Amino acid sequence: MQMEPGQLRLLALIERHGSLSAAAAALGITAAAVTQQVARAERDRGVPLVRRGPRGAALTAAGALLAAHGRVIDQETRQASTGLTALLGQLSLRLRIGAFQAAALHLLPPALTALRHRQPDADLSVVDITSEQGMPAVAAGDLDLAVIAAWDQTPVPPEHVQLHPLLTDPIVVVLPDDHPLIRDLPPDAGLRLEQLSEESWVTILAGHAARAQFDRATAAAGFTPKVRFQTASYDVAQALVGTGICVALVSRLALARAPGTAYREVASEGLYRQLYAATLTDITLTPLVAAFLRLLHDVAGDIAATLKSG
Repeated sequence: MQMEPGQLRLLALIERHGSLSAAAAALGITAAAVTQQVARAERDRGVPLVRRGPRGAALTAAGALLAAHGRVIDQETRQASTGLTALLGQLSLRLRIGAFQAAALHLLPPALTALRHRQPDADLSVVDITSEQGMPAVAAGDLDLAVIAAWDQTPVPPEHVQLHPLLTDPIVVVLPDDHPLIRDLPPDAGLRLEQLSEESWVTILAGHAARAQFDRATAAAGFTPKVRFQTASYDVAQALVGTGICVALVSRLALARAPGTAYREVASEGLYRQLYAATLTDITLTPLVAAFLRLLHDVAGDIAATLKSG
C-alpha cells in the first residue's frame, strides 16, 4: 500500500517537535486525531513507527526513514502556503482593464479616479482593445475586466465569462453644419433615415458589427446608401463629414463634435449600441473587479442621464 503524503508529513512533525501533542498543535488538530493517524500508519506498514514515552515521542528506524521524505512534503506544503498567501495579496490589489476607445475616454477616467482615492495601492493597468478582443482576453486570463460594445445582438460570452450591461449608447446622424437639414429644421427634430437616402455616406468598414447595423437600418428605410468612404474609426468618419462631402451614423458617446459638423437624433428605432463589462464569472480572487464594476455602473448612470437630457 502506498504511503499517504499526510502520514509522511506527520512523522516529520513528530520528529521535529518530539511529541504527538506538539505535532497535533502544528497541524491544528487534536492529539487524539494524531494518535489515530499514527496507529493507522503502523497498521498499514505492519511495523512500529513511533515510540511513546513519558518524555514525549521518538521515531523508530522505520519511522525516521519515512520522516525524511515527510520533511520534503512539509517544506513544500509550507512553501505552497507562503506562495499562495503572496499570490492572493497580489491579486487582491490587481486590476487589468481593457476598453475600446470611446469607453476609455468617457467611462474609465471617472471610475479610475474614484478607485485611486479608495484604493491608492491598487496595481492598475489599462490596454486599448477592440470590442471583439474583450471577452476572449478575459476568458484567457489576460484581462480582469473588459469594456466592450455590441450592436443589434447581445454577444454570447464564452464559458466562465459574464457580461454586465452598463449603458445604452444611441446612434445619431452627423452632417455638415451647413446642411439644409441642419439649417431648416430645429435642433430637437429627429431625422428619419429615408430623408438621407440621396446622401453620400462614410461608414464603418464592412464586416464590423456597426456596419451590419447600418446596412440593416438603411435597408429597413427602403434605400441602398451611396457609401463613398469606409473607415474603422468614428473620429475619421466625423472628420470627413466636416469637409462637407458626406454624412455618417455615429454613437453619441463617440461624438467628437469635429469642426464643420452638427448632429441630429435619428427617429428610426433600434439604432444604438450596448456597452457591457466582461469579467470572469468567479471574481473571488480579484476583489477590485467588483469594486470597479460598481464604479463603472455609477459613471454609466451619470452618462445615461446626460445623454437623456441632450
